[in-house]
Amino acid sequence: MNSLEIIILILNVLICIPTLASLTTFDYWWIRDFDFPRIQISFLILVNLILALSLYSFQEPWHFIIVTVLLSCLIYQCWLIFPYTILAKKQTLKYKGKSDDASISILVSNVLMTNRDYNKLINLIKHKNPDLFLTLESDDKWEKALDSFEDEYPHSVKVPLDNLYGMHLYSKLPLEQMEVKYLIKESIPSIHGYVELRNGLKVKVHCLHPRPPSPTESKTSTNRDAELLLIGKEIEKNQSSTLVFGDLNDVAWSRTTKVFQKVSGLLDPRRGRGFYNTYSTKHFFLRWPLDHVFHSDDFTLIAISREKDIGSDHFPMSIKLNYSPEKKVNQEKLEVSQEEEQWASKKIDKGKKSS
Repeated sequence: MNSLEIIILILNVLICIPTLASLTTFDYWWIRDFDFPRIQISFLILVNLILALSLYSFQEPWHFIIVTVLLSCLIYQCWLIFPYTILAKKQTLKYKGKSDDASISILVSNVLMTNRDYNKLINLIKHKNPDLFLTLESDDKWEKALDSFEDEYPHSVKVPLDNLYGMHLYSKLPLEQMEVKYLIKESIPSIHGYVELRNGLKVKVHCLHPRPPSPTESKTSTNRDAELLLIGKEIEKNQSSTLVFGDLNDVAWSRTTKVFQKVSGLLDPRRGRGFYNTYSTKHFFLRWPLDHVFHSDDFTLIAISREKDIGSDHFPMSIKLNYSPEKKVNQEKLEVSQEEEQWASKKIDKGKKSS
């Protein structure tokens, strides 16, 4: 084995580690964080595969073994992210009628608490003119900056915090039975209640911003997973028109978010349309989708877009949906297995005990 082969082998082995680690169910932050950059990992595996095919002589058995492992890792990564490409089947159908009193538009923005360039978000809200907008990481200063919307958005729920978990929900439409809950951690709020559409339909809403797995936040993904899956279980028990949106600190293709979607029966309008990577604004080659809007199968999609940079580390997400109950039979939910139901229950129990 020459020195070049040794270097290539080391690179090949290193790039396989993220895939092999993410196959496990361990929830340590350094393992679960491999769930995020699957697009980037796929690209690096492809580069390594090309190097291996170009530089190995294939006179040794391990040449074939390492190429097989690389190819398997690439196929696995692509299999996970494929549903979010334009080549995949769309899960949420496109609404083809005229927008009417059965529609609802939402803007979700993690503002970054230390970001004080308020006018960028204010101008975006004025431009998009959503029925509801949700801010994450918003503190007292952000609340004061958003006071200009009090007349236009007379319904609101405000939870200003200086711990990066404040949230504010503003709505043109009536809000009912609104509650601020601390589902897993006493310091991390979520907003729950009903929004009444212009046609009188009351839609359940859950606004979330769970704690991410990271060395500065939480050593494991347990708290995040438990909060998402707890809401999923609640939706499963009380089937009704529902919207879940916020910065979920998880990617669409992770096991947790997929099981959440399966348990709840909610649809993801990004499936078949694109990644809509919202984090990070700072690094073009390191982006993934952390900000989400999920909906029950009685809604169809009018429009979805990632909005321009507002000075935060997240791009805002904008979506407009239409209540279309006649399309339920044409929109395919993800099926949940008994094993996944049990895994979700165990995660929730573990999260409650660790809080």
